[in-house]
Amino acid sequence: MVQKIGILGGTFNPPHLGHLIMANEVKEQLDLDKIWFLPNQLPPHKEEENLASAQQRLEMLQGATANNPFFAIDERELHRSGKSYTYDTIKAWKAESPESELYFIIGGDMVEFLPKWYKIDELIKFVHFVGVNRRGHHRKSPYPVIKIDIPVIEISSTIIRDKVKQNSSIQYLVPDNVANYIKENHLYD
Repeated sequence: MVQKIGILGGTFNPPHLGHLIMANEVKEQLDLDKIWFLPNQLPPHKEEENLASAQQRLEMLQGATANNPFFAIDERELHRSGKSYTYDTIKAWKAESPESELYFIIGGDMVEFLPKWYKIDELIKFVHFVGVNRRGHHRKSPYPVIKIDIPVIEISSTIIRDKVKQNSSIQYLVPDNVANYIKENHLYD
């Protein structure tokens, strides 16, 4: 039986309710069997001294997804050294699960950049792209993209990190266990 798998990549620094809502909406609207969260290494241009480590981001993501049996985490990109390209990850995934139908979830802002993705012409042979609406972006691309509209929630990891730094509440922006983890581990202070 063919499994329909959604994949949501990101740094998840930290994971927030916007990520979970996006994943759940895509799962429901496309009738997917499972959503895999794919945390990646922080790109060199994003490294700052107060950002969470790969292990901390993984632990927060585990807490955020624990209560949904349709959510899972794939750690492969966290353990890869050097540059990590979506093409390499998806090619490996298809080799492991050739019968799976893969849906790679991206925000509307990323749809516009698909022509610049590494080996995009090969990648589209392995995966369906799902473009989720994002304010100010039209999701236009020369590549096929399934367009999904979800409730627009203006939450970002940057906003959450800034709020923590300012000692402001992040309640209702992240799951409670993620908020507790951030506080207990003094992340983003």
